[in-house]
Formats: sequence, structure tokens, C-alpha cells
Amino acid sequence: MIKLLKNAEIYTPEYIGKKDILIADKKIAKIADSIKIDESIATIIDLKGKKVVPGFIDAHVHICGGGGEGSFKTRTPEIQLTDMTTAGVTTVIGVLGTDGTTRTITNLIAKAKGLKEEGVSAFVLTGSYEIPVRTLTGKISDDIILIEEVIGCGELSVADHRSSHPTVDELLRVASETRLGGILSGKAGIIGVHMGDSKNVTNLLLDTLNKGDIPMKQFVPTHMNRNPYLFEAGIEYGKKGGYLDFTTSTTPEYLADGEIKCGKATKLAIEAGVDISQITYTSDGQGSLPEFDSEGNLIRLKIGKCKTLFEAVKEGMEEEGLKLEEIIKVITSNPATIFKLTGKGFIQEGFDADLVVLDENLDIDTVLALGNIMVEKKVPVVYGTFEN
Repeated sequence: MIKLLKNAEIYTPEYIGKKDILIADKKIAKIADSIKIDESIATIIDLKGKKVVPGFIDAHVHICGGGGEGSFKTRTPEIQLTDMTTAGVTTVIGVLGTDGTTRTITNLIAKAKGLKEEGVSAFVLTGSYEIPVRTLTGKISDDIILIEEVIGCGELSVADHRSSHPTVDELLRVASETRLGGILSGKAGIIGVHMGDSKNVTNLLLDTLNKGDIPMKQFVPTHMNRNPYLFEAGIEYGKKGGYLDFTTSTTPEYLADGEIKCGKATKLAIEAGVDISQITYTSDGQGSLPEFDSEGNLIRLKIGKCKTLFEAVKEGMEEEGLKLEEIIKVITSNPATIFKLTGKGFIQEGFDADLVVLDENLDIDTVLALGNIMVEKKVPVVYGTFEN
């Protein structure tokens, strides 16, 4: 239960130099230049030449599977523990998507509870693409208040041919219920919004905000890098103070059609005046990545992966010159703050010991979740119940 990590360069995500980290009872007990402890009561791990960053938070993952745009055989499989841990993900927020019928909120919550039993942290958003929202208790606010894992609502779909095409009043009512549930429970009450390919872009969100009294930061619109016109509208949305979530799972076809790489999107957003604290990356893990023709017919389908989360961070550093201490925030401290994930996203005394060790090439070497080693020297040491 007691571990001492020595001689690593620490990014909290801010760079604080070479430090030792003492872990006890799932928490970071102490951070100091040098910590000494009796070797008979602690596991000592020398990380000389390595970097330690907070465990990654993937805030948009179809943990119990998703998809189905190509009929029943294309329903994607649920996530396995090592899909997350080998990608450095120690905290996940599960969502439903297009399918709110064969994928249910009970299934989603049960999967989150299972992941927690297997050693990582898991939360969910209630609902799916549809309005009216399908919940467990019959009411959005009750789900958030009464169910531990539920922290918001989503992913509601707008500006997409697969959405239920909600009106301003319908979206405003959902946002109000979600916000109230968050206020009464001390949770974020975030509304996760799937943004599609429609030329209506952010119009519905802005109209809803203009009509009601919901704070702009109650919404987290995702897939904001999916095409040039949505990204351009997203920049204006971000300059008004809104959040921008960029999706890391992609395909060569998506990129050829104009999807913008996350690193480039981040750099352009910052240059336009959007603060880095407003930007997050999510993988859309286990979600289907469908491609449709001009008539709305499915052409092909691939699957999202959590491993793309950090791959996109590295790509942003290598291709766009973004610094580790800045870009790492989009998968650590930013989602932790936005979704009110207490004890997550930072390396601080008293916080959960969710840590990722990077080697000299910035590849994921070792992963700790709640103080337990899940991946060591690039090899999983803890597997999901049906993995090994």
C-alpha cells in the first residue's frame, strides 16, 4: 500500500522539477525533493530519466459499446480494462450515443461500477442522443442526485441527421434539469453535446443560451474539430467563453474530408484567443466511426480507441510545437476541473494517486490508478475480469 517514486521529473501538470512522490492508501501522501522511508514497509521505484504526469481523464467513452449504424452486427464491443490502462487512462466518463434502446443507462451504470471494481475511476452521463432523455429514475435531476456515478447528461445530439432535432425550449429544459441536479448534488451537472456535420453548427446552443439563464460552461460540445466550418464556429464559440472538446479517434477518410487534427486545432484555437483551460480532448473510445454518403447511407465504419488520446497529445507536441506542461492539461487538469472530479487531474498532496510515467521518448511506461500499478514497463499487470 506504500510506494515511493524517486527521481522523476514531475508535471503537476505544471513542471516542478525532479521530485519524490510518496503514495499511501491510494493517495499522494507527500511530494518533496527527497523522501526517505524504511524499505521494509514500502516499495521503492526509481524513475530516473522519466517524467510523471497526472493520470489521463477520457471524458467521452462508450464504455458499454456503441454504434449500430450498419445494423445489429455493427454494435461495437464494450471496453476492457487494459484498453484504458495501456492508454494511460485512469478515469473515464461513460456515455451512450446513437443507440438508447439496446444500450441502456442501466447497462452504462453497471459497466462503470464494474470498471471501478477492476481498479479505475468511472463516471457516466445519463441519456443518449435523444430528447426526451431516457434516464434510470425517470428524471435527469434525480439520476444525478441519487446515483453516485451520474454526473451530468449526454451525449445529446444536435446538428446531426441522427439527432432528434430538439427545439430551443427542449434543450433549455434538459439543461435546466441537468444544472439543477448538479447544484443539489455538488456535481458538475454538465450537458455533453454531440455536434454533427450540419451547417447549423452551434446555432442551437447559442439560441438556447440567449433565451435562458444557463451558464455557457454548463455545455461541453464535442467533435468540434470534425470539419472546417464547425471548427470555425467553434473558435467563435470558444472566444465567447465556451468549452471546446476535440475528438482524437479519427480515420484517413475523416482527415481527407476536412477533419482537423487535435494538435493543430488546439494551436489555432489558442492563437485565436481561446484559453487552453477551455479545451479538452476525448477519444470517443469504443464508439463507431461511421462514414455516410451524400444520401445518408453508411459506407464504412471503424471504432474509436482510448489509445488515441495521448497519441494526439504527442502529435501536438511533435507537429505543432506545443509544450508538454500545456498540452497535457487537455486530458488531465482541464476535464477534472470542468467535470468537478475531486482529487483528479493534478499531482498534489492529498489527491488520488493516478499517475502516468513517461519514458525518455514520451511513451507510456508505467500507469498507476488509485496507487495500484496497472501497467509496468509497457506491460499490463492488472487485467479485466474476462481478459486473462
